[in-house]
Amino acid sequence: MRSWASYAELAPVTRRSGSSVRGEHSFHGGNKRLKRTMFLSVFASLRSDPVSQACYQRKHEQGKRHNQAVLSLAHRHILTLHAMIRD
Repeated sequence: MRSWASYAELAPVTRRSGSSVRGEHSFHGGNKRLKRTMFLSVFASLRSDPVSQACYQRKHEQGKRHNQAVLSLAHRHILTLHAMIRD
């Protein structure tokens, strides 16, 4: 769910001022503890989970930097967490 990712500062937000669009940045009003927990889960999964390693490698091959690939994986983890709680 997007609201969880936004709350954890993991969802990109587009900067807009009138008609100008200035790119995407992270939302700076969420839960920093949740964001840190998600990053720690990503680093743990990169050491042991082949699916997470493949996802990280795929993002890296697409030209994403390390931080962007980790952020993408953290976003994926929070969506998985929401699905587990929901179901």
